[in-house]
Amino acid sequence: MAQLSYLEAISDALRVAMGEDERVILLGEDIGVHGGAFKVTDGLLAEFGADRVIDTPICEEAIVGGAVGAAIVGMRPVCEMQFADFVACAFDQIVNVAGKLHYRLGVAVPIVVRLPSGGGFSGGPYHSQNPEAWFLHSPGLKVLAPSSAEDAKGLLLAAIADPNPVLFLEHKNLYRRVRGEVAEGSYETPFTARTVRDGDDLVVIAYGAMVHTALEAIEQLPDASIRLLDLRSLAPLDEDAILAAVRDCSKVVVVDEANYTCAMGAQVSSVIAERAFEWLEGPIVRVAAPDVPIPFAPALESAVLPSVERIRAACDELLAY
Repeated sequence: MAQLSYLEAISDALRVAMGEDERVILLGEDIGVHGGAFKVTDGLLAEFGADRVIDTPICEEAIVGGAVGAAIVGMRPVCEMQFADFVACAFDQIVNVAGKLHYRLGVAVPIVVRLPSGGGFSGGPYHSQNPEAWFLHSPGLKVLAPSSAEDAKGLLLAAIADPNPVLFLEHKNLYRRVRGEVAEGSYETPFTARTVRDGDDLVVIAYGAMVHTALEAIEQLPDASIRLLDLRSLAPLDEDAILAAVRDCSKVVVVDEANYTCAMGAQVSSVIAERAFEWLEGPIVRVAAPDVPIPFAPALESAVLPSVERIRAACDELLAY
């Protein structure tokens, strides 16, 4: 086991995958000589060469389109968007090409699109979005959102090995802030939820950076037995784990950094309302960002994003219900 940051774990996953399988190639803007916008791919050009670590033009549609073409002839491309927000430029290639080729032609499309997402660093409205819901509505795509260094490596290796197109959300605020023990070599993490902390009074369901924010809030309520469920995979969604947690705890807080309307939290709440209503002993409480662009000013940004205080207050209110 090695102590790695979230960023180092992702970089290690890419290095392991490329070392094990010569079909794995990387594509993205400035990922070679510069090492990527956040230095995730730093050093991989020297190790694997320019024919496998490919600096592309500034054209996200071309990056993903080229990756799809490479995938259907046998390669396993991993694309990097400098910021998750920019994936909108490649939306057609992801949703209407990569996501539907298997349905249309029966071919595998083993691409991974890495998306540095989320706020918390004063990036403003064009560099702070959480676009996962854009793709959850589109059949044929898988969507992952790890919260720990261990899961970041294992889920990325599993995504690269998967025959389907995978959107891989890497929260920028976790890159250098979160560290943990990570196994050396190759391993794959299943696309299922994990219990971060056990409890039976209430369950908080979260993913990505919000797992850490929720854990901090829960630790400020030591008199309550609160479970924390980390979704890890948004599509496929581990509904069995969600329902088991609701059955055990009967009260639910769903935390989502994305904008409130049609977010992942709405889908989780819908699953619970439809399939676990009789187990509930209170309303499903959601904590999410309001339906506004993420502000640039730090004070405004912190007021918009779900905070420890908002999550703690939601738990307090529901515990007293």
